[in-house]
Amino acid sequence: MPYPAENLNSQEKVVLDLRPHWWFFAKHVAILLATIVLGVLVLAFTSVQALNLIVGIAILGAVILFAFRYMIWTTTNFVVTTDRLISRSGVFTREGVEIPLERINTVFFRQNLFERMIGSGDLEIESASEEGSSLFTDIRRPVDVQNEIYHQMENNENRKFDRVGKNLSAQGFGGVGESIPDQIAKLDDLRKRGVLSDAEFQAKKEDLLRRM
Repeated sequence: MPYPAENLNSQEKVVLDLRPHWWFFAKHVAILLATIVLGVLVLAFTSVQALNLIVGIAILGAVILFAFRYMIWTTTNFVVTTDRLISRSGVFTREGVEIPLERINTVFFRQNLFERMIGSGDLEIESASEEGSSLFTDIRRPVDVQNEIYHQMENNENRKFDRVGKNLSAQGFGGVGESIPDQIAKLDDLRKRGVLSDAEFQAKKEDLLRRM
């Protein structure tokens, strides 16, 4: 099922909404096929009822395991929006993580040779959140996802500076002849009044200090 639109913020849009790669099913498919083949062989070459019963139970168990794995797949979302990265998973209980794009520091991807051939891999996100680092496995086309995350981070940064610029213009910031220390003091006043967030204040302050 797609990520619910009602969980998005105002003006936020979904860029990527991914399910795990089909390799997510590999082990469970192998178990299911092995038990089916075993069941066929047992039925073909023996008539021992107890053995047939055991094989039947094994096949039923493999089917149940595969069905449960499929349910996990359908309820797992790896979502990139214009504002954040979201991961949700779980059938009976749910767990997840949300990382604002402005808090992401680095995105790593890992692929062995086989994963490169099938288009699967892992992503590790280093961020300024409490977790520090989050690992996401069985990601489809991890290189493309990495590039898209960086692209959305850049777009988000540009939108943030646009918002800061509009707020500053509305407050009469940056008048002719204002020194950089005066502008920083004015920025701090806007932050204290709630016009600017702490992140916006820090970003604009660093930009001004680079000009000194």
